Amino acid sequence: MAKVAFLGLGVMGYPMAGHLAKAGHEVTVYNRTAAKAEKWVAEHGGSHAATPREAAQGADFIMACVGNDDDLRGVCTGADGAFAGMAKGATFVDHTTVSAQVTAELYAEAAKADLSFVDAPVSGGQAGAENGQLVIMCGGDAPVYDAAEPVMMSYAKMCRRLGESGAGQLTKMVNQICIAGLVQALSEGLHFAEKAGLDGAAVVDVIGGGAAGSWQMVNRYQTMIADKFEHGFAVDWMRKDLNICLRTADEVGASLPVTALVDQFYKDVQKLGGGRWDTSSLIKRLNAMG
Repeated sequence: MAKVAFLGLGVMGYPMAGHLAKAGHEVTVYNRTAAKAEKWVAEHGGSHAATPREAAQGADFIMACVGNDDDLRGVCTGADGAFAGMAKGATFVDHTTVSAQVTAELYAEAAKADLSFVDAPVSGGQAGAENGQLVIMCGGDAPVYDAAEPVMMSYAKMCRRLGESGAGQLTKMVNQICIAGLVQALSEGLHFAEKAGLDGAAVVDVIGGGAAGSWQMVNRYQTMIADKFEHGFAVDWMRKDLNICLRTADEVGASLPVTALVDQFYKDVQKLGGGRWDTSSLIKRLNAMG
């Protein structure tokens, strides 16, 4: 068992840190809103710290799941950042979906201080975090990853190193690119079925086992038909991720026409007041159009 710090107790981080405690690790948590950290400790034991630096002191592994590039820099660097409190040889594991640029920056800064850094974004959403069934895609030095993998498996069904530092974030971009197109196609299919007078649930029951089937179809069609969009991964966050994908595509020379289009569709959903709706709410845009 390891001594672990977990930074960021949002809809993903809160249950992920809980799985670490259940697995027997000694866990110290930090959250920008201290009341949530206090609640976590009351529920799971362990301890909470006032700053990322304090949380990281004495920890073998420091996990983070925060919001964006700036949030990640904030918990890593500066006088109160985790890097300032980490012992030489300790490992920082970043579960945030961020740009490849900030990953490269923090990997280099960690190396200068004899610290290790693994980029390890996750897929599986709030349900995956709560059930300990996340998929984790990682980049970083192989020996460092090998040491961190057993700890990450506390909340994962799959954890894999895809290459050197940054490979995890690039793989997460592929994940988000694929999801964007799939959700839009599913939304159009269900919208068409309704307009054509078909029973959408019956249609999915027939086609879901064939070539059209997908995880999104199986797990989201019922709530999409019911006009319920409360699964945790918000449109606002998806647009943040797609912006990272589109910027990186320009840098590497990739063409993402469907992703760019769906990003604009999510912008329309935001205009409908759906910034906090989950990503399957693309169908709301179609229904609003008549």
